[in-house]
Formats: sequence, structure tokens, C-alpha cells
Amino acid sequence: MANNNSSSKDTYVLVHGAWHTGETLEPTARIIREQGHDVHCPTLAGNRPGDDYAKLSLQDAIDDLVAYLEKNDLKDVRLMGHSYGGMLISGAAERVPERIRRLVYVNAFVPNPGECLADMTPPNFRELFDAMNKANNGAVVLPYPIWREAFINDADGELAQKAYDVLHPQPYRCFVDPLPLKAPLAALEIGKSYVNCVEDTAMPHSLPWHPRLSERLGLFRYVACAGSHESLFTQPEALAKAIIAAGRD
Repeated sequence: MANNNSSSKDTYVLVHGAWHTGETLEPTARIIREQGHDVHCPTLAGNRPGDDYAKLSLQDAIDDLVAYLEKNDLKDVRLMGHSYGGMLISGAAERVPERIRRLVYVNAFVPNPGECLADMTPPNFRELFDAMNKANNGAVVLPYPIWREAFINDADGELAQKAYDVLHPQPYRCFVDPLPLKAPLAALEIGKSYVNCVEDTAMPHSLPWHPRLSERLGLFRYVACAGSHESLFTQPEALAKAIIAAGRD
């Protein structure tokens, strides 16, 4: 039963990261819905079964997100992006700013104009992506040892394996295609928030998500959250509360 303690009904669109689908965000979405909000969890181009990983690009995924917002006539949206999803919400915000109330980045990439996701990772990550691309016909597959230790370090072995089993390949171009923003994201006249899951080691702490990437937003709201990069699997309630705190007026 919904809890109507919230002062208003807000609209959230939760954008998944690489290797994920909208379904992986449903445990978090259900908790947000219980607070009386409307929540959408689309699965975007490049992350659907049967997608052509060799052909799909970063722009295809951004186009798909924009089309989703337009098709569903969503307005006043709190648009959340997790990890790679930060690239997608950044691109969509420049295209349809009139539909977006606030951008919420959850341990997400915040690109400068002309930058790709791989530009924001350590050099060895780019080398790993390149090698996987050559071995998997245009797709990047996350190795389990990296997943276990760096992405979902707050889970036990059983949960880590169960979560890994629902991941799938990601188009390589989503990582290396530049995002040709017209201006830095700090110049966007849209509210911005950054949620930092403090046990996240997917990026080494010498190259942290916050403040290295978050400060690119200019004026923004900071919300700390317990958990690893994959809090959506390990601590969905804490993540949901953090997203609400980041998205509220």
C-alpha cells in the first residue's frame, strides 16, 4: 500500500547503467512508488535482448531516452542516471530541458563537451574495453572478478553471483563515442544532484566519482548513500531514500 506521507507526487525516470536493464532498478523504484511517486524504469537501446551490439551507439541510447520521455509525455521529471546512465541523462537534458525538473546522478559519469565515458576512467579500463570489443564482436562483457570486488563489494557471494547473472553485454560504442554537448553541464538551467554511494570502488578512490566528476555540475545538491556501486541490488531502500532526497524540491 502506498505511503502518502510525501508532500507531492513527483515523476521519476530511473536510467540504468551499462550491462543493466530497467528491471534491475525495479526494487528501488517500488520503494519510491510506496512514497506516492510515479516511477518509470525504461530499458534503452543497447541493453535489450537481441540488440546488435556492433552497430548501436551512445546516440542511439540517448535518442531512445528522449523518445521515451516524449512518447509518454513526461514532464517535470526527476531524471536519474546510474553510472553510464549519466551520459544518457546528460545528452537528453540538452535535447528536452523543458521536460526535466532535476537531473540526479548516482555515482554517474558527468561528461565535458566532446568527452566519452572511457575518457573519465583509468587508462587500464580503456585497454580492457578495447580488448573485450575485439573479442566479442562490438560488445563489452564485465568479467566476474572485477564485478565481485569493485562493483558489488558489499554483497555476499550468493547475491553477487545472482546479480551478475542478470547482466549482459554492452555495446562498445556506448563507452567510446564522444558526447558533443553544446555547453558544459554546469551551464544548464536545470536543478542537479549527485548521489555518492560511499563504498563504491568501481572507480579507484584516487579517481573518485565525487568530487572529481560531481563538481562538473556547477551548483548541485550532494547526497551521500551507503553501499557499493551496485546498491540497487544490495541496498535498494537506502538508494531509494537517497534518490528521493536528491530529487525533492
